[in-house]
Amino acid sequence: MVRSVAIGENITSLNEVHARFNLRTVDDEQFFGEWLDELPEISDQEKNSLDKVKERYLYHRAAGPVAEGAVKMIVVSPLLELAGFYDSPFRIRAEESVQIAVEDRDEVLRGRIDALIVQDRFWVLVVESKRTTFNMDIAIPQALTYMMANPYPDKAVFGLATNGSNFMFIKLVKDDSPQYALSDEFSVYRRRNELYDVLRVLKRIAGAIAP
Repeated sequence: MVRSVAIGENITSLNEVHARFNLRTVDDEQFFGEWLDELPEISDQEKNSLDKVKERYLYHRAAGPVAEGAVKMIVVSPLLELAGFYDSPFRIRAEESVQIAVEDRDEVLRGRIDALIVQDRFWVLVVESKRTTFNMDIAIPQALTYMMANPYPDKAVFGLATNGSNFMFIKLVKDDSPQYALSDEFSVYRRRNELYDVLRVLKRIAGAIAP
């Protein structure tokens, strides 16, 4: 009998994801060069916009936890707009139902991803900002699980996990032997505005996945 497993409630560790999908991590920087190499510069106007995004987020965060929806409006949406993901040739989908059959386990993983999906090759996972420690043991496994649902196994798929305060990029290649790598973590709490770096990586990924 096939067992239904809720992603949001049951996928809580990298070990679980590794075992379910025979997934392995890659340490070679060349595998995920998109967050390191040939990053585009950003304009002073874009920097000013990102300074405002940071200021606005920290203002609301100082009053208490920021809900998922607010994180999307205050932080994620401006970043995606500046990176060009709201314009041609990209298409945005949101609140997608995901179903993944896991071979040899008689189970189907189901969930409704609180994310924006760009042409099935860039997935943005927004976690509740009340998780102020940005628990990677939860956010990254769930992001990887959702990314395994992409319909293009022969192409790399990218992800961004964020709670508004912290950001981490993911690259996944399914192919015959699924593997992935993570970027460093970026934070709005550092003295320098690391949203500049987040935008540069977003633009680099946009160039990599544009048809």
